Amino acid sequence: MTLVRRVARPLLAAIFVAGGIDQFKHPAAKAKTAGPLLAKVGPRAGLPDDPELLIRANGMAMVGAGALLATGHLPRVASSVLAVTLVPTTVAAHAFWKEQDPEVRERQKVQFLKNLGLLGGLLLAAVDTEGKPGLAYRAHLASDSAHRAVRTTRREARHAARAAARETKLKAVQAQHALS
Repeated sequence: MTLVRRVARPLLAAIFVAGGIDQFKHPAAKAKTAGPLLAKVGPRAGLPDDPELLIRANGMAMVGAGALLATGHLPRVASSVLAVTLVPTTVAAHAFWKEQDPEVRERQKVQFLKNLGLLGGLLLAAVDTEGKPGLAYRAHLASDSAHRAVRTTRREARHAARAAARETKLKAVQAQHALS
């Protein structure tokens, strides 16, 4: 792991670990904020009708994924989980477009944009293969390799069939000369 990754991952993860612990310990305030969004999305997503439980679960996901990202274990999965937890948090908690007070609107807008920046960092971490080819590239290579193997096998089979045909003709000619 490069020095940049070793430093950047814990820095990115820190806010999620701290926020997740806070959500787990104090879900009531967050549940009130998330209530309208959970009321809309929850039934369709098959989520339980307990906002505090969902906030605590979100908090634990943030702590777990944040710890994994910070330590460099499963960083692509961890950052993907954090990105998924960040989207509803951002929409529910920082809906600046709904605010009437200009100062509150501006504060919420800054928090919204900060979360978008965090989301961008998480998306970069989610696709970071540390210089190694990703799964899609490796699958493409495997597919190319399989296609090459099929073409090579066909070509070798054609050569073997032609060689067998030549050998058969040669044996037939030799057999005819032996009879004459």
